[in-house]
Amino acid sequence: MSRRQRHPDAIGFIVETAIYLQAESRRLAKEQCARHGITATQLNVLKLLAEIGDLSLSELSRRMAAQNSTVTGIVDRMVAADLVVREQSAEDRRVWRIKLTPKGRDIAARIDVAPWDLLRNALESLSPAEQRQLVKLLNKVAAHVEAAVAAADQADAERPAIDRPATSR
Repeated sequence: MSRRQRHPDAIGFIVETAIYLQAESRRLAKEQCARHGITATQLNVLKLLAEIGDLSLSELSRRMAAQNSTVTGIVDRMVAADLVVREQSAEDRRVWRIKLTPKGRDIAARIDVAPWDLLRNALESLSPAEQRQLVKLLNKVAAHVEAAVAAADQADAERPAIDRPATSR
C-alpha cells in the first residue's frame, strides 16, 4: 500500500484499495501465466476445475460469469493445448464435462497465484471478529450494487426496443 496515495475520504480510499487489489492480483497472475504459456482466463478455468472438479460448459460459464459461446472458445483452445478434455457425461449424454488433463492439473498446482489467492492471504491476517464485520459490510455493499443493477436492468427493459442499443446479453 505504500506505493499508493491515500485518499483523505473513506469512500475514495476503499475504492482505490479495491482497484489496487484487483490490479495487483491480475498483474501477478499475468506474470505467472506468461511463464507457463497460458492466459489469465485459462488460469481461471484451471483453478476452478482444480478446486471444484469437472464442470459442464454451462456450469463453467456461470461460474466465470461469461456466455457459453465465449467459454466454448476458451475451452476449445485449452483442449488444443492439452490443458483440458471434454468427456461425455455418464448421466446425460447431451452434456459434456470439462476435465483437467495431467498437464492442466500440473500447471494449476504450480501457479500459486490466482486472482483470489492474494486477497485470500490478506484476509487471513484479519481476526475472526474483523472478518465477520467485513463480511457484514461487504454484504451490505453487494446488496446496494445488486439493487442498482436490477433497477438499471428494469429501466432498460421498460425502454422501447428501438431506443435500446444492441447488447450481447
